Amino acid sequence: MTDDAIQDNDAFKAAWDEPQKSALSQAELDTLTEDLIEALKTVYDPEIPVDIYELGLIYRVDVSDDRDVVVDMTLTAPGCPVAGEMPGWVETAVEKVPGVRSAKANLVFDPPWDASKMSDEAKLALNMF
Repeated sequence: MTDDAIQDNDAFKAAWDEPQKSALSQAELDTLTEDLIEALKTVYDPEIPVDIYELGLIYRVDVSDDRDVVVDMTLTAPGCPVAGEMPGWVETAVEKVPGVRSAKANLVFDPPWDASKMSDEAKLALNMF
């Protein structure tokens, strides 16, 4: 069968246009997102009295249909003394969220972190207004 014959097939056209369904409903994803944020807020940079979420150190959280979570995060400085430990702290916190199967935290340094990434709550806690 040629590519044109496949593309002209009605079943192919219907399957191609059908939106892909996620294993997680929007309600489940919303609840999981809230729970993940709360878990990330339990992790603190030991030198700064603000959690890593409010500091703006979390760049991306990706949840697969199987509830595997990948977090891209950074540090306030590449030479942070807990650089080797903090990804493990994040993984441990995320794995405690009900329904999460696994967690992986990746350290990234692009874009570099700066104070503009902090929430207003973090700026207030650090008297940076």
